Amino acid sequence: MFQDIRPDLETRIVPKSWAELLEILSLQEGGWILCLDEFPYLVAGDATLPSRLQAWLDRPMPASCLLVLAGSSTRMMNGLFLDRTAPLYGRASKLLHLVPMDYGAFCRACGLDRRDPESFEKFSLVGGIPKYWEFVEPRQDAAAIAGSLYFDFVPYMEQEPQRILRDEGVAGLGALAVLEAVGRGAERRPDEPVETPRAALRRFPPRPGSPYGESPRSTKKVLYRIQDPTIRFWFRVYSPHRSRWANLPLPERRKLVHCRSRRPGAGRYWEASLELDLVAPDPDEPRGLLVAEVVWRRLSKREKKSLRQELEEKWARCALRNRHPKARFEVLDPEFLAKG
Repeated sequence: MFQDIRPDLETRIVPKSWAELLEILSLQEGGWILCLDEFPYLVAGDATLPSRLQAWLDRPMPASCLLVLAGSSTRMMNGLFLDRTAPLYGRASKLLHLVPMDYGAFCRACGLDRRDPESFEKFSLVGGIPKYWEFVEPRQDAAAIAGSLYFDFVPYMEQEPQRILRDEGVAGLGALAVLEAVGRGAERRPDEPVETPRAALRRFPPRPGSPYGESPRSTKKVLYRIQDPTIRFWFRVYSPHRSRWANLPLPERRKLVHCRSRRPGAGRYWEASLELDLVAPDPDEPRGLLVAEVVWRRLSKREKKSLRQELEEKWARCALRNRHPKARFEVLDPEFLAKG
């Protein structure tokens, strides 16, 4: 690592240790920015690094300089900076929690057309983590990418949930068992209370979802869903089908990879006899709702008209209609991805 930053240092000396690097940085005349990614792993390699940084940061920092320490493990980063007994406690001038990047950023980074439903299927395999994007070959279809990323010999994602849980300090099989159950379709709240490893599921918890307009606290119509797209695919598709994938014909593989999308802020609605794909506040009508059917293929005008009529008939039987008399109906095909 020290060799990598040597060309940017105003010295011919090649630092051979953290102490030498920090001393050289203190002597740099111009401003600089140094980012140490996966900082917890650097600490694992040299346990003295936090104490060395503490002593260095407690001295006057050079003007126009910025040190950025980043890490993917929430537990480890919190321990290094928020634990009162940690050497770096109180030394951070700003703490940033980065959320996964969105679908638009993924398409721009990978050179994909955001209007293409196949692009969204590729996004569902890797989510908003740029590291996973390195495995996306734009010319491959989603099934081929799923094969190389999840199902090939020693694939990158084979042990990813276990690795993340291990980094977060989660031990035992309880968390994996809960995620396996939710991923395979056990989405409803059990009638009897059960003990679940809540603390173990902070990284990617199964999030309760209720029908649009109802609170999970006041309704029994609750479904649990793994929010992270990559982890959701791991438990919903990879885990139950890893032994079968190699023998599945291509159409079956594509069917497993196939996914659907919702607009941000929208929700599903369901009753005993019907289900609505998407319900959201209508941006054009303050007190109205947008009610939509989501179809993952391009439709003709005639097909859209027919599906819209069916949607209006569903709405006429829907209890939600009593609370929201104003509603606008849409049939959303892949074109709506371009507006996301």
